[in-house]
Amino acid sequence: MRRIWGDADVILLVFAGSAAEFALNKAVDWLFFTGKLPADPIGRLFSTVQYAQQIVFADEQRARQAVGRMASIHAGVEASRGYAIPDWAYRDVLYMLIDYSERAYTLLHRPLTQPERAELFDVFRRVGDGMGVPDLPVNYTDWQLDRQAHLANDLERSSYTDTLFRRYHEEIGDWRYSLLRQAQSLLVPDRVARLLDLPERPLLANLLWIYPTARALGLRALVQRALLPATYLARIQALERTP
Repeated sequence: MRRIWGDADVILLVFAGSAAEFALNKAVDWLFFTGKLPADPIGRLFSTVQYAQQIVFADEQRARQAVGRMASIHAGVEASRGYAIPDWAYRDVLYMLIDYSERAYTLLHRPLTQPERAELFDVFRRVGDGMGVPDLPVNYTDWQLDRQAHLANDLERSSYTDTLFRRYHEEIGDWRYSLLRQAQSLLVPDRVARLLDLPERPLLANLLWIYPTARALGLRALVQRALLPATYLARIQALERTP
């Protein structure tokens, strides 16, 4: 878990996939209530990562405190809006983090082993428990089944979807936006790719062999700069943590 969430490149791909899928979520209107994500999508990425890393790299007591702060923030938003975020929407977010953590690590490094998959699931399940999310699956196999059900039932393309993707485009520019959509195409489940009309044969798929070479030569900053503007490079590099 710490190997995944201490690798800045993997984290960027986790949130590339999550940004695609959550734009389709039927509860995405909650992100527009505070206006923070549409106003600053990249900034929200970094703040979300910081919470996740606090949980993954802290001792148990501090991890529980971080989860408690997350629960309090969401409760405040619910109180302001006047009704609760649906339980299934909380599960969707947890499921995305599990799924894209595995997909991103597999894409850049190698497939996870069964014990690693179980550990990944267990960490996020405990996060869900700490936030009071009900009806969570008890193991990785049950999660896989429920994940498919959520993908089938909880996604639709809406005006919110198009607004978020327009904001991504505005923030990162034309060629990085094209690269983002190609990366998303390599990461997301088929249903997500179809709803977003992601490229079926992205050029990026033919260039992945370059990544381990660039990493071995100490050229990771070039890869990271390709994904986000140079002004964010220091914040990207700060995501790097030792397992």
